[in-house]
Amino acid sequence: MSQPVILATDLEGVLVPEIWIAVAERSGIEQLRLTTRDVPDYDELMRGRMALLRAHGLTLADIQRVIGTIDPLPGAAEALARLREVTQVIILSDTFYEFAMPLMAKLGWPTLFCHTLEVDGDGMIAGYRLRLPDSKTAAVHALRDIRFRVLAVGDSYNDTGMLAAADAGALFEPPPNVIADFPQFPVLRSYDDLLAFVERERQ
Repeated sequence: MSQPVILATDLEGVLVPEIWIAVAERSGIEQLRLTTRDVPDYDELMRGRMALLRAHGLTLADIQRVIGTIDPLPGAAEALARLREVTQVIILSDTFYEFAMPLMAKLGWPTLFCHTLEVDGDGMIAGYRLRLPDSKTAAVHALRDIRFRVLAVGDSYNDTGMLAAADAGALFEPPPNVIADFPQFPVLRSYDDLLAFVERERQ
């Protein structure tokens, strides 16, 4: 009997818009538009974000109000439902549970592994706690260790470790700089491409 298959997918940029870009647009703080597509060092990126939020007096509640207005990318909920009909799916993300729950509701409550925030008495984001470093890659290794065939999809620098660790990995609508730096991964341009990738690689 062949191994059971599981798809590990990133969240932002694959199923939902980038949360921090939405916050940047709503707040007018252009520097918050930077994401893991632009800054490979996640700690550097998060420290910069927290400093900007504090400088502008933006609380966790302010960000959550913006997130409440975000909808999944067009066709994402339907594509996720179709994927879950043919294989198990787990979302591996570097977002935070304090951000993601409204989005999970709109996607039909898929399984999500991500991180947590530290919030001070004023409601400001004071820090963050990673479950472990490079948790996406670690999760893929763990799933393979328990004898799953793992397919992985993401769009950013922080996804490339899990793509390399998977039995088969692909980039989904990535920016040109990520394609140039990681030419070994096939590029998927639509949810139909993603479904075809899964169907092909799950054999």
